[in-house]
Amino acid sequence: MATLAFATISELLDKLKSKEVTREELLEYFIKRFKEHDGKVKSALEIFDKESILKASESDGPLAGIPGILKNNINQKGRKLTCGSKVLGDFVSTYDATASRRLKESGALLMGNANMDEFAMGSSNEHSAFFNAHNPWDKERVPGGSSGGSIAAVAAGLVPWALGSETGGSVRLPAAFCGIVGLKPTYGLVSRSGLVAYASSLDQIGIATRTVKDNALVLSQIAGHDIKDSSSLKVGKKDYSKKLDTKELKSGLRIGVIKNAVNAKGIDSEVRSSIKNVIKSYKDLGATIKEVDLVTMDYSAAAYFILSRAEAASNLARFDGVRYGYRDKDAKTLDEMYNKTRHDGFGDDVRFRILVGNYVLSSGHSGEFYENAKKVQRLIRKDLDEIFKDVDVLLAPVHAAPAFKIGAYAKDKLQMDLMDYFTCFANLSGVPAISVPCGFTKETNLPIGFQLIGPHLSEELLYRTAYSYEQAHDWWKMKPPGF
Repeated sequence: MATLAFATISELLDKLKSKEVTREELLEYFIKRFKEHDGKVKSALEIFDKESILKASESDGPLAGIPGILKNNINQKGRKLTCGSKVLGDFVSTYDATASRRLKESGALLMGNANMDEFAMGSSNEHSAFFNAHNPWDKERVPGGSSGGSIAAVAAGLVPWALGSETGGSVRLPAAFCGIVGLKPTYGLVSRSGLVAYASSLDQIGIATRTVKDNALVLSQIAGHDIKDSSSLKVGKKDYSKKLDTKELKSGLRIGVIKNAVNAKGIDSEVRSSIKNVIKSYKDLGATIKEVDLVTMDYSAAAYFILSRAEAASNLARFDGVRYGYRDKDAKTLDEMYNKTRHDGFGDDVRFRILVGNYVLSSGHSGEFYENAKKVQRLIRKDLDEIFKDVDVLLAPVHAAPAFKIGAYAKDKLQMDLMDYFTCFANLSGVPAISVPCGFTKETNLPIGFQLIGPHLSEELLYRTAYSYEQAHDWWKMKPPGF
């Protein structure tokens, strides 16, 4: 049974099909894994009881019997929905997110709620209202955020897959920090219905797995048009794992290396060296490499900060203590109740982002900040459209340095915000991107990742390109010590 912890979804499906293990036994095994190991990682806010997990998902679909965990900003009917915040209190969801429902219909077993930065605001999972999540490779370091709980659970072998959400890099960054695969799909490919909003025009549910094929298997179940989401693309259901049967790249694949990302000032020497090794590997696999400059990337972080905080201020206005969640019961007036509820219910980082958001939207400032940020967003989209005329996919780092120690940037808010520097341009433009492990640091043995970015709805091409690299190396087979 020990081999089950880090088995791929495909391997687990084969074991279930051959009756080597039953879905009840598999679920029991992973529940036990959480009990034994999650005290070190703190990836889960809650693991449900066995009977209710099995009852919620009785289908014999493509993922039947495969356990996973969902970030706690994705609705699961009858389960607590906290978004990692005190302000939601003991709120219980009354419905399933479309992604949750589709996973249940596929037979997947939804085991629990994953830890997260409060309302998905953070790059380290240090901003959960409950407790910090830890990196399985070094418990003194962050797993990345805001989907740190989801990613840490997969990296530690506690589940074979997890869902997170991305607004500026919150699946890809922790995936790179923890040495697994993380996908941000094209905006609108996966329904946002039932995903609690941070910044609605940027948010997208993402997928964390150990391998590229596993990632494609999960996307195949949750992608596709949803009438409940006005931003949902009219894309039919398909099997994204179908074209992964070859180790060779398609003839003439053109990979654009983002030069100003690889050569960015301050990037760690081991990260840069690993990226250069990835480029060499792709050359050996038959790809054509071309250096490109994405000039607007240098402005993307600033634009992302403004737009995401503006939308957050609007979206989080609904958490006022009136309708659901936490309420200050000692307040004597309505205004006092609003103020105390939001002050005590939200953490410092969330309150700060709401203040910034309201400022950039305020009369006299919206033109200076918000409208200019929207112009930059349009320029980024235009730049990418032009670049993708000459290359098929782009390649870049995910992070400037490996996972940092918990508390390292507690007094350096700007440096923490800049963790999204290499990732947020994909969210601003709505294009898909995937993070793939590509090495480890020599002395600290910490994972390093790179990312591939493609045009809209190029998930199949990204998977095929990532799979070719993955199969040529053994990084995905590495396991954190003690798990």
